[in-house]
Amino acid sequence: MKKQVTIYTDGACSGNPGPGGWGAILMYQDQKKELSGYEPETTNNRMELTAVIEAVRALKAPCDISIHSDSAYVCNAFHQNWLNNWKANGWKTSSKRAVENQPLWLALLDALEPHTYRFVKVKGHSDNPFNNRCDELARLAIKQAAAQAE
Repeated sequence: MKKQVTIYTDGACSGNPGPGGWGAILMYQDQKKELSGYEPETTNNRMELTAVIEAVRALKAPCDISIHSDSAYVCNAFHQNWLNNWKANGWKTSSKRAVENQPLWLALLDALEPHTYRFVKVKGHSDNPFNNRCDELARLAIKQAAAQAE
């Protein structure tokens, strides 16, 4: 039986585009692991995707994952079948434009391959302590990178 893992993720950007950070919390039984990272020039959507990718990549075995994100961009890609439509249309949107962040979407699909998963949309900047902590981790990554650059 696969381990049941809960993941919370968030991305942040100081300017859009601008310096960005991401944060994630992985929870299995009573264990909790926090991850975060930084990109010097990025977008909020890229950081939202990166948070999920890096969290899923941190899993060492196939798991049953519940991925909680406040990103409509990320969740809707799965809930509204955007990904399958993009793939069927040669990675073009319904308006025939190239899908933004295609390399990240491909990396996410690759990372998810061995797992069963579901995406849960959570309200951002509200009373969810795990989502709030991921936001804090993402913003802290930006702040720490800025301090190191000084």
